[in-house]
Amino acid sequence: STSLPEYFVVPSSLADQDLKLYSYSFIGRRMPLWSWNHPNGSALVRMANIKDVLQQRRIDQRICNAITRSHPLRSDVYKSDLDKCLPNIQEIQAAHNKLKQLCVNEPFDETEEKWLSSLENTRWLEYVR
Repeated sequence: STSLPEYFVVPSSLADQDLKLYSYSFIGRRMPLWSWNHPNGSALVRMANIKDVLQQRRIDQRICNAITRSHPLRSDVYKSDLDKCLPNIQEIQAAHNKLKQLCVNEPFDETEEKWLSSLENTRWLEYVR
């Protein structure tokens, strides 16, 4: 994948041939990317959707098992579909534009309550939280 870094962390129990084979199943060939690690062994892994719905469960299970085996406490993987619970880039950009508009164009001599309501309506604070 041209959008992944040259080097990235993968669980040692996944063989190179598995990675190459699985990479074709992910949209944009974006293999799961180990993004962050906590001292307690927890990890944040980002993964693109799998194209073939029939293969999705098998590939997903294989990768999750490899991640579990790599965890120091062998903790199970917790999965979250961020497409469903996070705003998309267009929503974030729209909120940022509303925030800029508010900060540049909204006079501060109005009541603080109105300005704070306008700030809340941008949804910017919700998204950065």
